[in-house]
Amino acid sequence: MQSHQTADMAIDDSDMENSKKTSLDHKKWLKWATLGLVSLINGYATILMYARSEYAFALLTLFITALGVYVFARKETYAHRYIFPGVAGMILFIIFPLLYTIGLAFTNYSGANQLTFDRAQSVLLQQSFQSGDSYKFTMYEQDGKYSIAVQDGEQWYVTSNIDLAQLPEDDVLLTRSEAPQGKKAPLKTVIGNRAALSEITLATTEGTELKMSGLRTFAEITPLYLLQDDGETLVNQRESITLKPNWDIGHYQQVDANGEFVGEPLSPGFIVNIGMDNFTRIFTDPGIQGPFLKIFVWTVVFSALTVVLTLAVGVVLAQIVSWEALKGRGVYRVLLILPYAVPAFISILIFKGLFNQSFGEINQVLEGLFGLSPAWFTDPFLAKTMIIIVNTWLGYPYMMILAMGLLKAIPEDLYEASAMDGAGPIDNFFNITMPLLVKPMIPLLIASFAFNFNNFVLIQLLTNGAPDMIGTSVPAGHTDLLVSYTYRIAFEGAGGQDFGLAGAIATIIFLLVGGLSLLNMKFTKLESE
Repeated sequence: MQSHQTADMAIDDSDMENSKKTSLDHKKWLKWATLGLVSLINGYATILMYARSEYAFALLTLFITALGVYVFARKETYAHRYIFPGVAGMILFIIFPLLYTIGLAFTNYSGANQLTFDRAQSVLLQQSFQSGDSYKFTMYEQDGKYSIAVQDGEQWYVTSNIDLAQLPEDDVLLTRSEAPQGKKAPLKTVIGNRAALSEITLATTEGTELKMSGLRTFAEITPLYLLQDDGETLVNQRESITLKPNWDIGHYQQVDANGEFVGEPLSPGFIVNIGMDNFTRIFTDPGIQGPFLKIFVWTVVFSALTVVLTLAVGVVLAQIVSWEALKGRGVYRVLLILPYAVPAFISILIFKGLFNQSFGEINQVLEGLFGLSPAWFTDPFLAKTMIIIVNTWLGYPYMMILAMGLLKAIPEDLYEASAMDGAGPIDNFFNITMPLLVKPMIPLLIASFAFNFNNFVLIQLLTNGAPDMIGTSVPAGHTDLLVSYTYRIAFEGAGGQDFGLAGAIATIIFLLVGGLSLLNMKFTKLESE
């Protein structure tokens, strides 16, 4: 009996081992199948990006895919699968945009220079001009297909029947005909098939090629530019001029007999590396240097004043709501913290209405009491004052919450000893409360300064940088911060968005904010020690 039980147990153990092995084999097969499918899809996406000259995005996709396969395929790195999504997100949304922006800062990438050289050249080679006479044409329908009849004086030239849904690859031959056959197509049919008709090239027996030039005409069309044997030089066949790529500005430009560039550059332009030119422009171009320095100073002043005022208001209010003799302290705390709970953009838009120069409640009150009607949005000083007021309102609850927590950590013995020495509430505030509050808050104050240094939402919603500065090379406003100034250069430039210059300023902002972050880490380390 015992031997039979032992044999049964051995069989059961063997079955369990086989089952586990089968399960492991299935999981392994599923893992490799998933990795293979992901690699295949991302590989196809990489090839498409590369074919469209999106080399940076192709390289990013290839790198993240290879990193993921490496982590999930090897036993030694399989434990890192839990942090891979975070690492991939950091590469995708932080490191790559940062490196891409810094890379743009060294190029002429702008609204006029967005293409690679090959694509810009291809666009120019696709341009054409009418080099001969134009001829009226009519479409005739026969059995669901259409023939095109071109009239030259009293003579007709007609094509064979064409299926406009499946255009022929070669030129369509025109042959002399007495009179077109079939039902004449109305104008709406021509309009509906205009895209297909534009792709058709009609060839006469004399070798002349005709292209659609209007809703009722075909004309002799010749390519405007002819590419020479060197693969770079273009010849304008209409004006008989020679053009070469100017690698300094990223445009094709006419050259004279001496090979010197003359005339206006040709659009579209192409992207070229220009080294430190964008950084040099910031500090040498009077139309950029002046606004940049003014905006930089204002950004620093705005950030510093915001930190000081929000800290002052927050600490004072924290002291008040922490006063034990104050009845209803809980209600006051809730009311004072409410601005922090309301989404910032709602508060900003409400303040924008309150400060309205014609209908805002603030001006109505000031005019009724003092006869004043400040121009909050058109006077530079008043606009900056308004921004600081609004930002103080938005930021003081955060400081108040921090101060309320830190106040409870201050020993009561210090105040009792101070009272025995004859100190009053004001002395206690400046000699005990403030030093013990500010010291642990220094890292948070630095972080608040860095946040307000890039406070784009406030400026964009409240003033959009207005009032604008006069005589600048790029859009700039008196209330712009560096970050909103960069945005306007990139997307609101009247002469074409200058992404390269915006990238250079963004790089400077990154270095400044990065320096503040390092300073914050240093203070945090000193505080912990």
